[in-house]
Amino acid sequence: MAPRSVELNQCVSVATSLPVVGSELKTRKYSYFKFAAGRLTATEKKLAEYKCNTNEAIQLKLVRFPEDLEDENTTFNPEYSHQVFGDDEVAFGYKGLKILLYYIAGNLSTLFRIEYTSRVNEKFDCVEADDVESKIREIIPPGFCTNTDDFVSLLEKEVNFKPFGMLLHTYSIHNEEAGEDITYQIYKADMTCPGFREYHERLQTFLMWFIETASFIDVDDERWNYFLVFEKYNKDGATLFATVGYMTVYNYYVYPDKTRPRVSQMLILPPFQGEGHGAQLLETVHRYYMSSPTVLDITAEDPSENYVKLRDFVLVKLCQDLVCFSPVKLMQGFSQEMVTEAQQKLKINKQHTRRVYEILRLRATNMGDAEQSRSYRLDVKRRLIGPYKKKQRELAKMRRCLRPEEMTNQLNQIDLNLQREQLEESFQQLVSDYRRVLERLAQA
Repeated sequence: MAPRSVELNQCVSVATSLPVVGSELKTRKYSYFKFAAGRLTATEKKLAEYKCNTNEAIQLKLVRFPEDLEDENTTFNPEYSHQVFGDDEVAFGYKGLKILLYYIAGNLSTLFRIEYTSRVNEKFDCVEADDVESKIREIIPPGFCTNTDDFVSLLEKEVNFKPFGMLLHTYSIHNEEAGEDITYQIYKADMTCPGFREYHERLQTFLMWFIETASFIDVDDERWNYFLVFEKYNKDGATLFATVGYMTVYNYYVYPDKTRPRVSQMLILPPFQGEGHGAQLLETVHRYYMSSPTVLDITAEDPSENYVKLRDFVLVKLCQDLVCFSPVKLMQGFSQEMVTEAQQKLKINKQHTRRVYEILRLRATNMGDAEQSRSYRLDVKRRLIGPYKKKQRELAKMRRCLRPEEMTNQLNQIDLNLQREQLEESFQQLVSDYRRVLERLAQA
């Protein structure tokens, strides 16, 4: 059966009912993933066929040309959809469900359409399908298109779109497939830029699909900075711009007269991932704040593991030419000189500077030399052992106030051999991560 396009203003929910014991009907919301204990009835098996994985059903595109609409190679899917469709990331009530969210590559004008091959209420009376339209409407701003013709008309006007704000950096990346260098630009924008508020409302919808704990920010707070990455490309002899990714940074006040910029959100859109844009963006943002005498240092809010690895690479790249990180000084150990110089010149805090030191010292260390290898291992483990020593200090305090049997319970929770194993595992994982940073640095 061919997919049918659903006109969004006609999407309605119906009452839900499920057959239960005998012929009795009991109206209730259908949860396909919570069947009663025991064997499924034939009806329940049929209803279970109307569940769809929303990570597969949602189809995203960044459209540059009309032919992109029919090109499956331009389609990509979310990594997450639980913030919209619940922890199970499933929509009930449809077969062959497709949730189309197509964006014009530059200004991100949106086409939203729902398609399916069959809907549950066509086969089962009084069974309610999930209101997919309402869930999507909660995160995308109004003004989207619901038919292809209107969307293509907007696409023809894309030549008028220009990036927002102030140009900070231009760089090129060689594209093997195209056989040429592609030019990219990074801009700093704010809500005073005409049209940027509406553009940002469309841009931030991607966060829900690619950041596990994403939330929308308060754009009326003037302490937010926005950094945008665009690709320049040619279309019919004209230069156009495609959105690549962005970062939001909040400027916290630090007494008495400083600010501490904190990276809140960072996303490179999937078609551009793995090309080095994240490193270009983060380095550009760091260089922007480095020039400000009022900035104390730059941090990040609840950074992911991938972000930490990216930050390691960027900060090591920035620090490697500082005098305090010369091979001779690295072999003398972590110093206050490193902390001061990294903070004053590059706005890097002490914790991040320590990681930079460990990475650069690994590069300067001959791990095949037993003495150098041992010295490096002990130096890193002295930092890693901090949480274990804290636990030991807490136990010392407990000895003064706990009864013997309570103290025994606490001591039973501490296996010194296990702690040593965990410490060694942490060290080996760290060295592995550091080596990947150094390998990338060597290729940069």
